[in-house]
Amino acid sequence: MAEPALAPQPLPEPEPQPTLRVLDGERPGPPRPRLEIPSYDLNAALALERELGISHVLAQILVRRELADPRSAADFLEAREEHPPSSFEGIERALDSIRCHIRLASRITVHGDYDVDGVCATTVLVRALRALGGDVDWFIPSRTEDGYGLSAETVRRLVARGTRLLITADCAITAVDEVTSAEAAGLDVVVTDHHHARADGRLPSCPIVHPALCGYPCRELCGTAVAYKLAQALEAPTADQDQELVALATVADLMPLRGENRRLVREGLAALARTTKPGLRALMNVASVDPSALDAHALAFRLAPRINAAGRLRRADAGLELLLTEDERRAAEIASELDQLNAERRAVEQRITWEAEAQATELGDRPMLVLAGEGWHQGVVGIVASRIVERHHRPTVVIALDGEGPAHGSARSIPGFDLLGALHSCAEELERYGGHRAAAGLTVRPDRIERLREALERHAQGVLTEELLQPVERVDAIVSGSDLGLGLAEELERLEPTGIGNLSPRLFVPGARLGDLRAMGEGRHARFVVTAGGARTPAVAFGCGGRLPVRDGQPADATFRLERNTWNGTVAPRLVLREAWDCDPEEIVVLGERDEYLVAAIEELDRPLAATTTGPPGRTILDRRGESPLAVLADAKSTGAPVLAVCADVARRVAGISSRVGGFCLISHHALESEPETAERFEHIVVLDPPAGAPQAAMLQTGAGFTHLAWSEAELRFAQQMHELEYGLRASLVALYRDLRGLGGRVAGEELERLLRGEGSQGRPARLAGRLIRVLAELELVSLDRDLPALAVAGSTSTELERSQAFRAYAKRHEDGRRFLSSANPLPSSEARRR
Repeated sequence: MAEPALAPQPLPEPEPQPTLRVLDGERPGPPRPRLEIPSYDLNAALALERELGISHVLAQILVRRELADPRSAADFLEAREEHPPSSFEGIERALDSIRCHIRLASRITVHGDYDVDGVCATTVLVRALRALGGDVDWFIPSRTEDGYGLSAETVRRLVARGTRLLITADCAITAVDEVTSAEAAGLDVVVTDHHHARADGRLPSCPIVHPALCGYPCRELCGTAVAYKLAQALEAPTADQDQELVALATVADLMPLRGENRRLVREGLAALARTTKPGLRALMNVASVDPSALDAHALAFRLAPRINAAGRLRRADAGLELLLTEDERRAAEIASELDQLNAERRAVEQRITWEAEAQATELGDRPMLVLAGEGWHQGVVGIVASRIVERHHRPTVVIALDGEGPAHGSARSIPGFDLLGALHSCAEELERYGGHRAAAGLTVRPDRIERLREALERHAQGVLTEELLQPVERVDAIVSGSDLGLGLAEELERLEPTGIGNLSPRLFVPGARLGDLRAMGEGRHARFVVTAGGARTPAVAFGCGGRLPVRDGQPADATFRLERNTWNGTVAPRLVLREAWDCDPEEIVVLGERDEYLVAAIEELDRPLAATTTGPPGRTILDRRGESPLAVLADAKSTGAPVLAVCADVARRVAGISSRVGGFCLISHHALESEPETAERFEHIVVLDPPAGAPQAAMLQTGAGFTHLAWSEAELRFAQQMHELEYGLRASLVALYRDLRGLGGRVAGEELERLLRGEGSQGRPARLAGRLIRVLAELELVSLDRDLPALAVAGSTSTELERSQAFRAYAKRHEDGRRFLSSANPLPSSEARRR
């Protein structure tokens, strides 16, 4: 029976964002992701804006990340969380044992691990114990010769060389039998670790410092952070000098960047920028990292891989020596060696990735991929598995074959699939395995690999759904093009450090146009311009082969990361494209408009000339003028509540926006004025064009919910033009009467409809045609037969238009509306809340 207690192998370094899928590419990219815009509480976001003084974009991000409480959000932004080492239950036992052996001058060995976290944790403890006067050495196992964690053979070797106290760093929480044998041989043992304990619940019979098992408030500390807390508890003078190592290990080991980890990484980055450690300065030099521009990305992709390379291809002791040395010349030599090893690792990884990709292609569409090859280095198969998952979005096992002996593999999962559970389901096919939901390590006999593949595919087939097999692009905030400036880029830096558990915010720009495309980076990447909401922002797309997944200049929905870009001494905002889709909007449901033109025109004859009475104002007015109306609509929709958009003319608006946005109801100001009860069904009213007068404005404020003012100068001019068309009747009356006489003085049916619609692509609105008939009929110039319907000239006597009561009412409405639309704010400024 396979042993399910094997500790999880270290996770790989985080990788850059997936290569974008491009049009007409030679190879298919990863599966197109499904766009997911989680609903959020707008009231909570408004409260954060008000109390924390932040933008609506940042407020959306915090609420969607379950930080709606202002105090919690403020603590998160300031990275305030901190807990004392005494929060580890039972830490005093470990402290007593360590202090005793320091007093006795006993030989103390720190047993680490071969990844970045293990190397950094070992460094922290060795430095601390030496500073306290301890006789300290270390042992880091070889990945290929010793395997993972504390072994019985290692215990025998340590006893032989005189070790009296064994302190583990980033390992051994599952080494129950090995710790027992060490104690039986006369060693005292202290285990410091953060990995999962055994499935059977057994723990080593020695003092343990472990965040999850010892009740520490931040259960997600990495091994180096645990060692750092232990060094603080020992009051070692070096403890607070090693914050850089805590930050490096936390990011490299993919620990969630929330809670206390946020503070540890933020403070560690600041410490690294001014570090005096020769090894770290030499490492930054060979990795071309500017200490003044450090972030979590630099730790993950520049520094950590070079330290990891030693443990992957050879022994990790070189990384440990680099971090411990005080000799600048030696530090430079080691850093150069690690840089060369990392280049070798990349070459090995690339070769194996190509071969594994060929196998995956040959296997075809499988629910889970199990790949194996001779000569594959077991130190990089975990990274290769991550690459295959990235491209195919399938749980993947990559196995390194080594002759007839046991084969070692690494597995990586996709969201929603329990990888460890899958291995449990076929445990009889495995020699050893261990890990967790997202990553695992395993040992298998070569003759059982095909049976393992069949068992895992069978399990995955029964568990994975179509939804799980499609990646998801989850939006953090909906933004307008006008938001995408340097101010927002700098404000979003308050979310740093970003990474696992606190991803860089994904900003959704609806209905944008991606144009001015130019290839860069020898055709591997592209730069272009994003036009949205009247603003133009430079953007780049990495790994796209110089092309984009949407047509140049066509409306597209896209997600981006916004950053500050420094080039030649200039700082500017820059968008980094994540995903893009051609616009495929839902339907716009039009309200208040009659399908039958003539019926709608005749109904206008009976409409009261006086404004409809409205209730008291009760809606929250959000002044979002200047933002993209598409973004405002998408934001309102994302709350999950129904949305009503209001405009000056439905036909013209639908023609302009239906190809880019949908999923809401649309009504004209005039129709809403006639049917004010319509607004009661909607929590959100988005005003695309300003109202043309106080009666229309009042309709937008009554009831409960929110009214979003979403127009700009262009929409204001459009509303003024429509108002002139709707109520500046003199020229239209003359034209209609002249055309009627030109048609012989009487028209009916389709000919009447053509006459009333007038010329042009949009023509006259039906309500305008009704007003014209009403005035002419009051002046006894025409007669209307409602039953047919038919319109006939009734007289030709010259007359003053002002004789018509309707004309006088429309003329007053015309003048009132012109004044209203020329005012600075068509809604009372005291009622509007500007963001």
